[in-house]
Amino acid sequence: MLFVCYPKCTTCQKARKWLQEKGMEFEERDIKIQNPTKEELKEWHEKSNLPLKKFFNTSGMLYKEQKLKERLPQMTEEEQYEILASDGMLVKRPILVTQDTVLTGFKEKEWEELL
Repeated sequence: MLFVCYPKCTTCQKARKWLQEKGMEFEERDIKIQNPTKEELKEWHEKSNLPLKKFFNTSGMLYKEQKLKERLPQMTEEEQYEILASDGMLVKRPILVTQDTVLTGFKEKEWEELL
């Protein structure tokens, strides 16, 4: 499993602790240092069966500064991938990539059911 996170994020810290308590092995990647590429985002989006909007960190400062709430509906998927790949702080985190699925954000109940 690949655990993409921002180490200072408390939600990411809770998710990491949860994975460790469950004894799950994972590779950790700091989203600030190594942001997902456009290609990875496309692959994860397809694998997740989630709307692309779920990959955006809608509560982040950068999202608000760039007024993405208003801009996203007019953008193509390609443009949205470009924006997500431009800065890790725009990406919802944590992201957990497993062989079967991709989870965005940490909702313990959802992770419990899907892992």
